[in-house]
Amino acid sequence: MPEGCIEVAAVMSGLLRIAYKLLVNDRAKFAALLVGITFAVFLMIEMTSLFSGILNRSSATVINIGADMWVMDPAVQTVANVIPLPDYILDEVRSIPGVKYAVPLYSGGALVKLHDGTYQSVSIIGLDDTSLFGRPALLAGDIRDIFAENAFLAVKDSEFRKLENPTLGTDFQINDHRGVFVGIAHVATSGLFGVPTLYTTYNRALQYLPNSRFTVSYVLVEPKTPSDIASIQRQVASMGYLALTKDEFIQRISNFYKYQTGIGTNILLMTVISFIVGLSISGQTFYTFILENLEKFGALKAIGAKSRELVLMILFQATFVALTGYGLGIGLCALMIWLAKLNIPDYAAIITFANLALALAMVVVIAAVSSYIGVRKVLTIEPFDIFRG
Repeated sequence: MPEGCIEVAAVMSGLLRIAYKLLVNDRAKFAALLVGITFAVFLMIEMTSLFSGILNRSSATVINIGADMWVMDPAVQTVANVIPLPDYILDEVRSIPGVKYAVPLYSGGALVKLHDGTYQSVSIIGLDDTSLFGRPALLAGDIRDIFAENAFLAVKDSEFRKLENPTLGTDFQINDHRGVFVGIAHVATSGLFGVPTLYTTYNRALQYLPNSRFTVSYVLVEPKTPSDIASIQRQVASMGYLALTKDEFIQRISNFYKYQTGIGTNILLMTVISFIVGLSISGQTFYTFILENLEKFGALKAIGAKSRELVLMILFQATFVALTGYGLGIGLCALMIWLAKLNIPDYAAIITFANLALALAMVVVIAAVSSYIGVRKVLTIEPFDIFRG
């Protein structure tokens, strides 16, 4: 490396070391900066993680069933908003070129009477009797027992305790019919609405529960190849119905909760408020820090430090505080979510890469604004004024 470059690197290293010492030596200001950014990051990630958890749980049935395509009424906005399809739709979908197979799915609600006489609302998923497509993984029991008389599977999730923690063989009543738990299942995602989920066969669901004239909630489709998806969607659309891929259906549900309910607006407002709080606290504290160290920056300028070097020092200080606060905020949020899930089974928050990226972008803005405030003040320093004072 050329000697000149080594000297420049040594000078910059020395200036950054000075910048670090100026920052951390004033412990009160340094702590105030960290607290402001940490609290802002904590709130931003907490709010967006809660929203991500809600969106994830709102699509629980779609995620757990795992079908590649879903055929539904065009008016359906969420998976819980079931509009039954005419039975002939199943046969027409099966006859579409490019469809490997298609099966019916029942999705509805019911009221069950437990052993102690209490009633509990549940979600009922009725699987195709022939294939049991979309069946959950079992923690206990044999999936073949679902074909036995009165057989149901209970999903062991955060709502499982509302069924009085049943075991294999526990019975209950559903619409004056006897039901028996023959399996305890596990699914990828718990539901959003705080009710337990039971699985049974499609025909048993129709037999045990009151239904309208049409009974098929959704038609689940497996295309022969990914290239067949577009033609299947066109054929279903020509029938007057809607065929969506798994990802499209999840996005449709997410859009409903984002834009057609108050959830998205409220979360957005809380995130913006968190950002403003962090920006105001860090900006004001960093400006005070610059004012208190103005003489030191002036002295550096007097002994030959260039303006760009002083700017680099300030950028280093703001970036160091911002990234440290960002890391502390993430850690605090992760700890709080972990503790909440230990004590509140229904707690839905999940931290995603999108949440982290959004919080990082906002922290960068906070650091940029704080730096700009400090840079403007330092660049106006005249060494003569410092020494004259």
